[in-house]
Amino acid sequence: MVLHFRKATSIFRKTMPFVLLRMGVGILLGLVTVLYFGVILWFGLSLLDSGTLSGPIAGVGLLVAVVLFVGAWRLAARYILYMVKAGHIAVIAHIVETGEVPPNQFQYGKERVTEHFTEASALFAVDALIKGVIKQFNDGALSFAKSFAVVPALRQLIQIVGKAVAIAASYIDEAIIAYMFTNPDKNAWTAARDGVVLYGKNWRPVLGSTMLIVLGMYAAGLGVLLALTPLANVLGNLSPALEVTGWAVVGGLFLTIYVGFLKPWVKTVVITTFLIEAGETSPDSATMDRIADRSEKFTELMSKADEETPDDRSEQPDRTPVTGAKAQ
Repeated sequence: MVLHFRKATSIFRKTMPFVLLRMGVGILLGLVTVLYFGVILWFGLSLLDSGTLSGPIAGVGLLVAVVLFVGAWRLAARYILYMVKAGHIAVIAHIVETGEVPPNQFQYGKERVTEHFTEASALFAVDALIKGVIKQFNDGALSFAKSFAVVPALRQLIQIVGKAVAIAASYIDEAIIAYMFTNPDKNAWTAARDGVVLYGKNWRPVLGSTMLIVLGMYAAGLGVLLALTPLANVLGNLSPALEVTGWAVVGGLFLTIYVGFLKPWVKTVVITTFLIEAGETSPDSATMDRIADRSEKFTELMSKADEETPDDRSEQPDRTPVTGAKAQ
Protein backbone atom coordinates (compact mmCIF):
# COMPACT_ATOMS: atom_id res chain seq x y z
CA MET A 1 0.00 0.00 0.00
CA VAL A 2 1.31 3.43 -0.97
CA LEU A 3 0.81 6.26 1.51
CA HIS A 4 -0.84 9.15 -0.34
CA PHE A 5 1.04 11.91 1.47
CA ARG A 6 0.59 14.63 -1.14
CA LYS A 7 -3.14 14.12 -1.59
CA ALA A 8 -3.72 13.72 2.14
CA THR A 9 -1.74 16.86 2.96
CA SER A 10 -3.79 18.80 0.44
CA ILE A 11 -6.99 17.50 2.05
CA PHE A 12 -5.61 18.36 5.49
CA ARG A 13 -5.09 21.96 4.41
CA LYS A 14 -8.59 22.12 2.92
CA THR A 15 -10.14 20.92 6.19
CA MET A 16 -8.18 23.42 8.29
CA PRO A 17 -11.44 24.96 9.67
CA PHE A 18 -12.21 21.64 11.34
CA VAL A 19 -8.62 21.25 12.52
CA LEU A 20 -8.75 24.68 14.15
CA LEU A 21 -12.18 23.94 15.63
CA ARG A 22 -10.95 20.74 17.24
CA MET A 23 -7.88 22.53 18.56
CA GLY A 24 -10.03 25.37 19.91
CA VAL A 25 -12.38 22.96 21.66
CA GLY A 26 -9.39 21.15 23.18
CA ILE A 27 -7.86 24.41 24.43
CA LEU A 28 -11.21 25.52 25.88
CA LEU A 29 -11.65 22.23 27.74
CA GLY A 30 -8.07 22.52 28.99
CA LEU A 31 -8.75 26.01 30.37
CA VAL A 32 -11.96 24.79 31.99
CA THR A 33 -9.98 21.95 33.62
CA VAL A 34 -7.38 24.35 35.03
CA LEU A 35 -10.08 26.75 36.26
CA TYR A 36 -12.13 23.94 37.83
CA PHE A 37 -9.30 22.41 39.82
CA GLY A 38 -7.87 25.85 40.61
CA VAL A 39 -11.13 26.89 42.25
CA ILE A 40 -11.50 23.54 44.05
CA LEU A 41 -7.96 23.69 45.45
CA TRP A 42 -8.27 27.35 46.43
CA PHE A 43 -11.58 26.74 48.19
CA GLY A 44 -10.29 23.62 49.97
CA LEU A 45 -7.04 25.25 51.12
CA SER A 46 -8.95 28.29 52.36
CA LEU A 47 -11.21 26.10 54.50
CA LEU A 48 -8.23 24.15 55.80
CA ASP A 49 -6.37 27.32 56.78
CA SER A 50 -9.41 28.67 58.61
CA GLY A 51 -9.89 25.41 60.49
CA THR A 52 -13.39 24.94 59.06
CA LEU A 53 -12.45 21.74 57.29
CA SER A 54 -10.36 18.79 58.48
CA GLY A 55 -7.76 17.03 56.36
CA PRO A 56 -9.67 13.73 55.87
CA ILE A 57 -12.87 15.55 54.88
CA ALA A 58 -10.90 17.71 52.45
CA GLY A 59 -9.44 14.54 50.91
CA VAL A 60 -12.90 13.05 50.47
CA GLY A 61 -14.13 16.30 48.96
CA LEU A 62 -11.24 16.33 46.49
CA LEU A 63 -11.98 12.72 45.52
CA VAL A 64 -15.65 13.60 44.90
CA ALA A 65 -14.58 16.60 42.81
CA VAL A 66 -12.31 14.36 40.69
CA VAL A 67 -15.09 11.78 40.16
CA LEU A 68 -17.52 14.52 39.10
CA PHE A 69 -14.93 15.96 36.73
CA VAL A 70 -14.21 12.57 35.13
CA GLY A 71 -17.94 12.03 34.56
CA ALA A 72 -18.34 15.48 33.01
CA TRP A 73 -15.23 14.93 30.85
CA ARG A 74 -16.60 11.68 29.49
CA LEU A 75 -19.86 13.38 28.55
CA ALA A 76 -17.95 16.20 26.85
CA ALA A 77 -15.75 13.69 25.01
CA ARG A 78 -18.78 11.76 23.76
CA TYR A 79 -21.10 14.61 22.83
CA ILE A 80 -18.67 17.37 21.85
CA LEU A 81 -15.19 16.14 20.95
CA TYR A 82 -16.41 12.91 19.39
CA MET A 83 -19.06 14.59 17.26
CA VAL A 84 -16.55 17.19 16.06
CA LYS A 85 -14.12 14.38 15.17
CA ALA A 86 -16.83 12.49 13.30
CA GLY A 87 -17.80 15.60 11.36
CA HIS A 88 -14.17 16.11 10.36
CA ILE A 89 -13.96 12.49 9.18
CA ALA A 90 -17.11 12.97 7.10
CA VAL A 91 -15.61 16.00 5.36
CA ILE A 92 -12.32 14.18 4.69
CA ALA A 93 -14.24 11.24 3.20
CA HIS A 94 -16.27 13.58 0.97
CA ILE A 95 -13.15 15.28 -0.41
CA VAL A 96 -11.41 11.95 -1.04
CA GLU A 97 -14.49 10.64 -2.86
CA THR A 98 -15.44 13.73 -4.89
CA GLY A 99 -12.40 15.99 -4.87
CA GLU A 100 -14.65 18.86 -3.81
CA VAL A 101 -14.70 20.80 -0.55
CA PRO A 102 -18.18 21.38 0.98
CA PRO A 103 -19.00 25.11 1.03
CA ASN A 104 -19.85 24.94 4.74
CA GLN A 105 -17.74 22.21 6.29
CA PHE A 106 -19.30 22.40 9.74
CA GLN A 107 -22.86 22.18 8.44
CA TYR A 108 -21.96 19.38 6.02
CA GLY A 109 -20.18 17.38 8.71
CA LYS A 110 -23.11 17.76 11.10
CA GLU A 111 -25.64 16.70 8.47
CA ARG A 112 -23.66 13.63 7.42
CA VAL A 113 -23.21 12.49 11.01
CA THR A 114 -26.90 12.90 11.83
CA GLU A 115 -27.85 11.08 8.60
CA HIS A 116 -25.90 8.00 9.63
CA PHE A 117 -26.42 8.19 13.38
CA THR A 118 -29.62 9.41 14.99
CA GLU A 119 -27.76 10.32 18.18
CA ALA A 120 -24.21 10.55 19.50
CA SER A 121 -24.55 7.35 21.53
CA ALA A 122 -25.23 5.39 18.31
CA LEU A 123 -22.01 6.65 16.74
CA PHE A 124 -20.15 5.88 19.95
CA ALA A 125 -21.56 2.34 20.01
CA VAL A 126 -20.57 1.63 16.39
CA ASP A 127 -17.06 2.96 16.89
CA ALA A 128 -16.59 1.05 20.14
CA LEU A 129 -17.57 -2.20 18.40
CA ILE A 130 -15.26 -1.46 15.45
CA LYS A 131 -12.37 -0.87 17.86
CA GLY A 132 -13.11 -4.18 19.57
CA VAL A 133 -13.13 -6.04 16.25
CA ILE A 134 -9.88 -4.44 15.09
CA LYS A 135 -8.16 -5.26 18.39
CA GLN A 136 -9.26 -8.90 18.35
CA PHE A 137 -8.35 -9.29 14.68
CA ASN A 138 -4.90 -7.74 15.14
CA ASP A 139 -4.25 -9.86 18.24
CA GLY A 140 -5.19 -12.99 16.28
CA ALA A 141 -3.22 -12.01 13.19
CA LEU A 142 -0.09 -11.31 15.23
CA SER A 143 -0.51 -14.18 17.69
CA PHE A 144 2.54 -15.92 16.22
CA ALA A 145 4.72 -13.25 17.83
CA LYS A 146 3.65 -14.38 21.31
CA SER A 147 5.54 -17.63 20.83
CA PHE A 148 8.78 -15.62 20.94
CA ALA A 149 7.86 -13.99 24.26
CA VAL A 150 9.59 -16.81 26.13
CA VAL A 151 12.90 -15.38 24.93
CA PRO A 152 13.84 -12.62 27.44
CA ALA A 153 15.69 -10.56 24.84
CA LEU A 154 12.62 -10.45 22.60
CA ARG A 155 9.93 -10.01 25.26
CA GLN A 156 10.34 -6.24 25.54
CA LEU A 157 10.53 -5.81 21.77
CA ILE A 158 7.27 -7.75 21.34
CA GLN A 159 5.62 -5.57 23.99
CA ILE A 160 6.73 -2.44 22.14
CA VAL A 161 5.38 -3.82 18.86
CA GLY A 162 2.09 -4.64 20.58
CA LYS A 163 1.73 -1.09 21.85
CA ALA A 164 2.58 0.30 18.40
CA VAL A 165 -0.12 -1.90 16.86
CA ALA A 166 -2.65 -0.67 19.43
CA ILE A 167 -1.84 2.96 18.65
CA ALA A 168 -2.05 2.35 14.91
CA ALA A 169 -5.43 0.64 15.35
CA SER A 170 -6.85 3.86 16.83
CA TYR A 171 -6.43 5.46 13.39
CA ILE A 172 -7.73 2.45 11.48
CA ASP A 173 -11.14 2.59 13.17
CA GLU A 174 -11.45 6.20 12.02
CA ALA A 175 -10.67 5.10 8.47
CA ILE A 176 -13.50 2.55 8.67
CA ILE A 177 -15.88 5.25 9.89
CA ALA A 178 -14.81 7.32 6.88
CA TYR A 179 -15.69 4.36 4.65
CA MET A 180 -19.14 4.37 6.23
CA PHE A 181 -19.65 7.98 5.15
CA THR A 182 -18.75 7.10 1.55
CA ASN A 183 -21.54 4.50 1.47
CA PRO A 184 -24.73 6.39 2.32
CA ASP A 185 -26.92 3.67 0.75
CA LYS A 186 -25.89 1.24 3.51
CA ASN A 187 -27.02 1.45 7.11
CA ALA A 188 -24.37 2.16 9.73
CA TRP A 189 -23.89 -1.44 10.90
CA THR A 190 -23.68 -2.88 7.38
CA ALA A 191 -21.20 -0.22 6.26
CA ALA A 192 -19.12 -0.83 9.40
CA ARG A 193 -19.11 -4.59 8.70
CA ASP A 194 -18.01 -4.09 5.11
CA GLY A 195 -15.32 -1.61 6.15
CA VAL A 196 -13.89 -4.14 8.59
CA VAL A 197 -13.95 -6.80 5.86
CA LEU A 198 -11.96 -4.51 3.58
CA TYR A 199 -9.45 -4.01 6.36
CA GLY A 200 -9.26 -7.79 6.76
CA LYS A 201 -8.41 -8.11 3.06
CA ASN A 202 -5.66 -5.51 3.26
CA TRP A 203 -4.57 -5.61 6.91
CA ARG A 204 -0.87 -6.17 6.30
CA PRO A 205 -0.19 -3.08 4.17
CA VAL A 206 -2.77 -0.99 6.06
CA LEU A 207 -1.41 -1.81 9.50
CA GLY A 208 2.21 -1.65 8.37
CA SER A 209 1.87 1.73 6.68
CA THR A 210 -0.12 3.10 9.63
CA MET A 211 2.55 2.00 12.09
CA LEU A 212 5.20 3.59 9.89
CA ILE A 213 3.49 6.96 9.82
CA VAL A 214 2.70 6.83 13.56
CA LEU A 215 6.40 6.26 14.29
CA GLY A 216 7.17 9.18 12.00
CA MET A 217 4.70 11.30 13.96
CA TYR A 218 6.44 10.45 17.23
CA ALA A 219 9.80 11.33 15.71
CA ALA A 220 8.39 14.65 14.49
CA GLY A 221 6.86 15.29 17.92
CA LEU A 222 10.22 14.66 19.58
CA GLY A 223 11.85 17.05 17.11
CA VAL A 224 9.29 19.75 17.96
CA LEU A 225 9.86 19.25 21.68
CA LEU A 226 13.64 19.52 21.30
CA ALA A 227 13.22 22.64 19.18
CA LEU A 228 11.12 24.29 21.89
CA THR A 229 13.30 23.44 24.90
CA PRO A 230 15.74 26.38 24.36
CA LEU A 231 12.83 28.68 25.20
CA ALA A 232 12.57 27.18 28.70
CA ASN A 233 16.35 27.34 29.13
CA VAL A 234 16.45 31.04 28.20
CA LEU A 235 13.71 31.86 30.68
CA GLY A 236 15.41 29.67 33.31
CA ASN A 237 18.53 31.81 33.11
CA LEU A 238 16.46 34.83 34.13
CA SER A 239 14.82 33.39 37.26
CA PRO A 240 13.65 30.04 38.70
CA ALA A 241 10.02 31.17 38.55
CA LEU A 242 10.32 31.99 34.88
CA GLU A 243 11.93 28.60 34.27
CA VAL A 244 8.80 26.86 35.56
CA THR A 245 6.69 29.18 33.44
CA GLY A 246 8.92 28.48 30.46
CA TRP A 247 8.48 24.72 30.75
CA ALA A 248 4.73 25.21 31.09
CA VAL A 249 4.73 27.29 27.90
CA VAL A 250 6.87 24.70 26.10
CA GLY A 251 4.52 21.92 27.22
CA GLY A 252 1.49 23.88 26.06
CA LEU A 253 3.02 24.67 22.66
CA PHE A 254 4.12 21.07 22.19
CA LEU A 255 0.66 19.70 22.99
CA THR A 256 -0.94 22.28 20.70
CA ILE A 257 1.27 21.28 17.75
CA TYR A 258 1.19 17.55 18.49
CA VAL A 259 -2.53 17.14 19.24
CA GLY A 260 -3.78 20.03 17.15
CA PHE A 261 -1.83 19.46 13.93
CA LEU A 262 0.31 16.31 13.85
CA LYS A 263 -2.38 13.82 14.95
CA PRO A 264 -5.10 15.22 12.62
CA TRP A 265 -2.62 15.12 9.74
CA VAL A 266 -1.75 11.49 10.45
CA LYS A 267 -5.46 10.69 10.65
CA THR A 268 -6.01 12.36 7.27
CA VAL A 269 -3.19 10.35 5.68
CA VAL A 270 -4.51 7.04 7.05
CA ILE A 271 -8.12 7.77 6.01
CA THR A 272 -7.12 8.97 2.54
CA THR A 273 -4.87 5.96 1.94
CA PHE A 274 -7.45 3.47 3.20
CA LEU A 275 -10.30 4.90 1.11
CA ILE A 276 -8.23 5.01 -2.07
CA GLU A 277 -6.82 1.51 -1.63
CA ALA A 278 -10.10 0.00 -0.40
CA GLY A 279 -11.85 1.42 -3.45
CA GLU A 280 -9.97 -1.14 -5.55
CA THR A 281 -11.51 -4.10 -3.68
CA SER A 282 -14.93 -5.18 -2.44
CA PRO A 283 -16.15 -7.12 0.63
CA ASP A 284 -16.39 -10.89 0.25
CA SER A 285 -17.76 -13.71 2.36
CA ALA A 286 -14.46 -15.60 2.58
CA THR A 287 -12.73 -12.71 4.35
CA MET A 288 -15.83 -12.11 6.45
CA ASP A 289 -15.79 -15.72 7.68
CA ARG A 290 -12.06 -15.53 8.39
CA ILE A 291 -12.51 -12.42 10.55
CA ALA A 292 -15.48 -14.00 12.33
CA ASP A 293 -13.24 -16.93 13.31
CA ARG A 294 -10.79 -14.52 14.93
CA SER A 295 -13.18 -12.04 16.52
CA GLU A 296 -16.30 -12.55 18.61
CA LYS A 297 -16.92 -8.82 18.31
CA PHE A 298 -17.15 -9.16 14.54
CA THR A 299 -19.81 -11.84 14.93
CA GLU A 300 -21.75 -9.31 17.00
CA LEU A 301 -21.25 -6.70 14.30
CA MET A 302 -22.49 -9.14 11.65
CA SER A 303 -25.60 -9.85 13.72
CA LYS A 304 -26.42 -6.16 14.04
CA ALA A 305 -25.94 -5.68 10.29
CA ASP A 306 -28.24 -8.63 9.55
CA GLU A 307 -30.87 -7.24 11.92
CA GLU A 308 -30.91 -3.96 10.02
CA THR A 309 -31.13 -5.59 6.56
CA PRO A 310 -32.72 -9.02 7.04
CA ASP A 311 -34.25 -9.20 3.57
CA ASP A 312 -31.91 -7.01 1.54
CA ARG A 313 -29.52 -9.39 -0.18
CA SER A 314 -27.97 -6.50 -2.12
CA GLU A 315 -26.13 -5.46 1.04
CA GLN A 316 -24.57 -8.87 1.60
CA PRO A 317 -20.88 -9.30 0.77
CA ASP A 318 -19.86 -10.84 -2.52
CA ARG A 319 -20.15 -14.62 -2.23
CA THR A 320 -17.61 -15.31 -4.98
CA PRO A 321 -14.19 -16.71 -4.07
CA VAL A 322 -11.36 -14.24 -3.47
CA THR A 323 -8.51 -14.29 -5.95
CA GLY A 324 -5.59 -12.09 -6.79
CA ALA A 325 -2.99 -10.20 -4.79
CA LYS A 326 -5.52 -8.41 -2.62
CA ALA A 327 -6.67 -11.60 -0.99
CA GLN A 328 -4.53 -11.92 2.07
